[in-house]
Amino acid sequence: MNFLTVASLKEQAGEQALVAFIDCELQSRSQRQTKAGKPYLVLTFADATGSFNLNAWSDAPLFEAATLMKDGTVLRMDAQWTQNQYGVNAASIAWEVLTGEDLESFFAGDAATAEKQRRDWETICAFCSGVRDPRLHALADRFIADLGAKFRRAAAARKNHHARRGGLVEHVAQMMRTADLICSAYPELNRDLLITGVLFHDCGKLWENQYPERGFGQGYTLHGEMLGHIPLGIELVNKLWREVTDSPVSKDWLPLEPASETVRLHLLHLVASHHGEYAFGSPTLPRTPEAIALHYVDNLDAKLEMMKGAYAQANELADGIYEKVFPLPANLVAPLPAFDPPPPPLIAEKNEEAKGELF
Repeated sequence: MNFLTVASLKEQAGEQALVAFIDCELQSRSQRQTKAGKPYLVLTFADATGSFNLNAWSDAPLFEAATLMKDGTVLRMDAQWTQNQYGVNAASIAWEVLTGEDLESFFAGDAATAEKQRRDWETICAFCSGVRDPRLHALADRFIADLGAKFRRAAAARKNHHARRGGLVEHVAQMMRTADLICSAYPELNRDLLITGVLFHDCGKLWENQYPERGFGQGYTLHGEMLGHIPLGIELVNKLWREVTDSPVSKDWLPLEPASETVRLHLLHLVASHHGEYAFGSPTLPRTPEAIALHYVDNLDAKLEMMKGAYAQANELADGIYEKVFPLPANLVAPLPAFDPPPPPLIAEKNEEAKGELF
C-alpha cells in the first residue's frame, strides 16, 4: 500500500494519476453551485502536515456520503490523485472511516513532522533561556509555562505558510536562528529584545490559528475573527507583563536601566509593527532597528516557506520555470544549485592509481 501524507501528496501529484492511500480528517465542507446550477461540495481535509480542498460533485458517491459526515471524521481514502493549478483532484475514490488503533495512530501525527517540531521547540526554549534581561526572561518563562501547550498546537497562518498544526513553532524557531545570526552581524541590535520579540510577535495566533487538543482541523474563534492576532498579541503581552511585575522578584528590577516601562513599550512596538505596513494590518510602522529586523526576518521565513511549497506543487510551464502560486508575485524559476568543486587533480590522480592497483 502506497501511503502518503497531505504534504507528500501535494508534492508528488501532478497531471499523471498517482495511486495512493491517504489518511485525513474532514475539517469542513462548503456547498457551491456549478455554472449549470448543479450543487457540489468543497471538502477541506487535513493531517499533521497540511491541508487540501477536494471537490465532491453531485453525481459522485462522495457527495452524499460527505453530506452526512460530521466535521472531524477521519477517512482513509484510496484514489487516483492528480493536481493542477486549481488544486488536488481524485478519481476512482474509495474510503473508509478510521477507528481503533488506526485512528489513534493518525492523531499521533506524522513522525518526521513531530520530530522536527520537537527539535524546534527545544530551540525556542534554549534561546529564551539565554535572554539576559531579567524582565524579558521572566516574561518568556511565564508565556512558555502557561501557554506552551497551546503554542505548540498553533499554526503560523491559515494558509500560505506554516499552515499546519505546530507550524508556529517551526516559524518562530527558524526566525530565532536567523535573528541570532543577524545580531552577530549587527551587534548594535538589542539581542534580548529581538529574540523576545520573535517569541511574541505572533502570539495572538494562539487564538487566531489554533487547533484542538485532538485533531488537525484549524478552527475559528470570535477573538481571532473580531480582533486578529496583532491586537490579541498586544493584550497578551500586557497581561503577562502585569503578572511578572506583580511577582516578588520584580522589586529587584526597580534600579535597572533601561527602565522597565521603556522595555515593555519597545516589546509592544515589535508586536504591533511586525507586518511592516498599515495595509497589512500593523497599527504602526517599524520605528526602531529591532522592529525593522523583526519585520524582515518574519517576511523572509514566510516567503521562503511559500516558495518551498510552490516548487513542490506548481506545474512546470517550461524547463525550470514554474507557474505563479498566490501570494508570490511571479512565476518561479528553479534555484541555482550550490557549486560543488571537483576534487584537486592530485587527489583525483591518486584515486585512479589506487583503483589501478586493485586490478
